[in-house]
Amino acid sequence: MKLLIIFGTRPEVIKLAPLIKLVQQEPNIEVVTCSTGQHREMLDQALMVFGIKPDIDLGVMEENQTLASLTAILSTKISKCIAESQPDIVVVQGDTTTAFVASLMAFYVGIPVAHVEAGLRTGDINSPFPEEFNRITISRIAKWHFAPTVRAKANLILENVNSNSIYLVGNTVIDALNILAGDQKKVDALKEVTSITPKREFILITAHRRENHGQGIHSLCQAIKELAAEFPSVDFIFPVHLNPNVKQVINVELRDHSQITLIEPVDFSTMLYLESHAILIMTDSGGIQEEAASFRTPVVVMREHTERGEGVAQGFAIVAGSTREGIVGAVKQYLNNPQIKKDLESALNPYGDGLAARRILDVLANRNIEEFSR
Repeated sequence: MKLLIIFGTRPEVIKLAPLIKLVQQEPNIEVVTCSTGQHREMLDQALMVFGIKPDIDLGVMEENQTLASLTAILSTKISKCIAESQPDIVVVQGDTTTAFVASLMAFYVGIPVAHVEAGLRTGDINSPFPEEFNRITISRIAKWHFAPTVRAKANLILENVNSNSIYLVGNTVIDALNILAGDQKKVDALKEVTSITPKREFILITAHRRENHGQGIHSLCQAIKELAAEFPSVDFIFPVHLNPNVKQVINVELRDHSQITLIEPVDFSTMLYLESHAILIMTDSGGIQEEAASFRTPVVVMREHTERGEGVAQGFAIVAGSTREGIVGAVKQYLNNPQIKKDLESALNPYGDGLAARRILDVLANRNIEEFSR
């Protein structure tokens, strides 16, 4: 059997790395890894952390790229990649434009698709945009649907996806955390990060979603400044996304503030270190909502919807929206109630047990699996 595993962004690498490493140990399975380079610098960081060198690098990233131009160039290059590789199965992860186009190109030539992290839904096709559309469409194409949670599996069944093609496996991000947890050299190297905020509590912030560009980013900046004024003993660490629509606004509005530290994007290991030491995370990221649950770090989700309702249900996250008032209110709800953080220490992680990649591999290799139970 020959697998073609296609990825283009840092989250895809993080969540596919455990599967790639397992498959590479299988004597009867050939694996070809293809990077589209949809996100260049941050993608390369993740590849380096996991020691993965793609067999194929399509290098599609261009300055000021639109969704239309990205989709066009991905269609051409992925189609050629599939034709040259001749895989038995194409494996994609999540909801990126890379995953959507790779699934479509495989469908066009009759090659079955395996979808890792299938079934996430917000119920609003424009939120997140275009990810909600991407994952719905992939679910109409895929032959194997690897759902991370019971909720995700139920979403697929409600959409009339054949239940025999859905496998409850957990989320591979937990596998990725486990891979890095035992690397003492990385842990020791990351101790330097604490020099950013010596002896002070800090809130970690990330923002990158396309639907938050413009007013959403401005509202976030106003919220951070208001929170800094109200909580003078708390610092704010903000790894600023490289997208100019984010970076330019953040650097103008938040620079030269004594409590706010703006830094370049960090690699996955460093991000995990920051997540595990923060008292709170403010983010519009989906993956961080899952990662933070492993560290019992509460999250304020700066979006109108989340596809990760499991964390909200168990108190790990609050959906604040993208307005200044909503963000400030949600952060204060956590900071003014330390008991919430204590309660999270005993809460179950709803996202995985670290065995998702093994279950996925066993399904593709036609071996029996015992499904994840949450």
